[in-house]
Amino acid sequence: VQLQASGGGLVQPGGSLRLSCRASGISIIAMDWYRQAPGKQRELVAGIGKGGRTSYADSVMGRFTISRDDAKNTVYLQMNSLKPEDTAVYYCYADFFGPHWGQGTQVTVSS
Repeated sequence: VQLQASGGGLVQPGGSLRLSCRASGISIIAMDWYRQAPGKQRELVAGIGKGGRTSYADSVMGRFTISRDDAKNTVYLQMNSLKPEDTAVYYCYADFFGPHWGQGTQVTVSS
């Protein structure tokens, strides 16, 4: 089982990025995106379940959208209206007979 995360980068406040997490070795049932900022604990940002049901942290509600493309076995995190406090390493996570993490992708929001 491998989760390959991509799409991070440097963006100005108010900008947008789209993260992708492609799974191999499993068919995605549910997946979450977490993030970890320097000196802080890893926190759950968004999740998508079977049937497309979604959930979001209060801090990103209305700005981030999680979605899935089952044909590509990929989950996306569209991040709009980015703020400096969104700066973190973002990780995708799936529980499939145990925890599986992607390698992390850096998102930096700075002018």
